[in-house]
Amino acid sequence: MKKVVSLIMLSVFSLACTAQEKTEDKKKDMSVKVQKSDEQWKEELSPEQYFILRQAGTERPHTGKYNLHFEDGDYKCAACDAVLFDSESKFESHCGWPSFDKVADNDAIIERVDRSHGMVRTEVLCANCGGHLGHVFEDGPTETGLRYCINSGALDFQDEGTKAAESKDD
Repeated sequence: MKKVVSLIMLSVFSLACTAQEKTEDKKKDMSVKVQKSDEQWKEELSPEQYFILRQAGTERPHTGKYNLHFEDGDYKCAACDAVLFDSESKFESHCGWPSFDKVADNDAIIERVDRSHGMVRTEVLCANCGGHLGHVFEDGPTETGLRYCINSGALDFQDEGTKAAESKDD
């Protein structure tokens, strides 16, 4: 009988947490600058990008195009082009995803508690469009102590040459 009551209590608690997280999602969506319908995102993003950025999915480790990418430039949100990280903050963490020790601008991301998959982690979202990027951990090897573990599918890259040419055009 105690097991049944415990299971019922656990189910009620899980539903309450899920409802709270959905409420937090709505609040988060209201605070971002770029607001689009689900259909608009589906039209603009590849299926993988949509899965990662809009459904908080994760690409398989060691498969992303930016995992072992170390050129000079900026890493931008694949959904809205906001600059998130620069190449100077990227490092090889051997975790299978691109890793950075700091954001390009402290206002570029939103952090929130992620209790999915039986873990408690800190999720990282694009502050401009609310897209899921990955997670941040406090086990980084640099002086910041941070490791932003980001899905390649959530990123686009702009190399220094392209960035310099665009600056001249402005």
